Amino acid sequence: MKILILLGDGMSDLPIAELGNKTPLQAAQTPHMDRMAANGLMGLAHTVPAGLPPGSDVANLSVFGYDPRTCYTGRSPLEALSMGISLGPDDVAFRMNMVTLDPRGGKVYMEDFSAGHIGSDESHQLVAALQQELGNERFQFFPGVGYRHLMVWRGGKDTMKAVPPHDISGKPILGHLPTGDGADELIWLMNAAQMVLHTHPVNRARKERGELPANAVWLWGHGKTPQLTSYREKFGLSGAVISAVDLIKGIGVCAGLQVINVPGATGYIDTNYKGKAEAALSALEKHDFVYVHVEAPDEASHNGDLQHKIQAIEDFDRLVVGTVLEQAGRFDDLRILCCPDHPTPIALKTHTSDPVPFVIHRPSGSTGNGATGYDEIQARGTGLVVAEGHHLMEMLLADT
Repeated sequence: MKILILLGDGMSDLPIAELGNKTPLQAAQTPHMDRMAANGLMGLAHTVPAGLPPGSDVANLSVFGYDPRTCYTGRSPLEALSMGISLGPDDVAFRMNMVTLDPRGGKVYMEDFSAGHIGSDESHQLVAALQQELGNERFQFFPGVGYRHLMVWRGGKDTMKAVPPHDISGKPILGHLPTGDGADELIWLMNAAQMVLHTHPVNRARKERGELPANAVWLWGHGKTPQLTSYREKFGLSGAVISAVDLIKGIGVCAGLQVINVPGATGYIDTNYKGKAEAALSALEKHDFVYVHVEAPDEASHNGDLQHKIQAIEDFDRLVVGTVLEQAGRFDDLRILCCPDHPTPIALKTHTSDPVPFVIHRPSGSTGNGATGYDEIQARGTGLVVAEGHHLMEMLLADT
């Protein structure tokens, strides 16, 4: 038995008037996912348990087969694992976005949660400057990928509340700053970082080129290191994970899976879709399980870019799903789960806790349950609802 999970982050959405009240999944050309839906087990799955935030951390833990209610401690500790950053039992990791803030009309707005999707080369210089100017025994700054970085508070506090920056795109930041015990120190760091970044040569050059400056950082997604049962112990499987983002890689590290880095994997619409699919097929030759994560639909949704979202869905279908189905005959008993982790509606530019469409398909022969295509409405029409998303993995392992 071989198990492959193909996850298009944030693909699910709401009907959009511009699309004739269709969702992007309905409007996009997705012949390969449609074929899986017509010949597989289609339904809706709740990947975000009640009371937990609808983040990619919670939702992907569910799809991996873990119950977030028992193991979730925050997003950033998982990213730290991927980045090889050691955390002590009292250390708290924070996601640190490079962002663009825009002061106007007496208020400060979150103009862009990714600083115009700043690249790693430039942002690493900015993180180095933050470490030089603000880093010490308590606060340390670590470079990640693109706009996604990490701050570690040694012996820090973790009971404060922090809002993801993509939740407040285009909105004033006042009222969304960290709150609770320890928040004052975080806000001081965020303000101090603005002073470091404002005159940095990287930002001067970006402004001269007409690009958005990374003139601030935003701290969120904090937590302490989680403990996951390994995939070998939990499911009796060896496995690998393929993603461009540290969060998913970190879950893989925590689960004892091999992390496979694919050249050209960017976490955006220009990612190496086909390279991910081909790497997954190669990994299945020696592993029982491979998890392929594609970030592009979610990033397009956070940017409110409908055309990019449709493009990302179609590229995912053609280059990832299509490539896999074309070569599925290499394996006698291949079981494929295709789904998003959570919805990311274009209209909201952020995640929701609504259930997501999923399909379980066996290329060697499986029977459909009433769907004719892959989208939210078709999934709802089958009447199949998985109330707890972590049971999807059990369904994949089941004999029927």
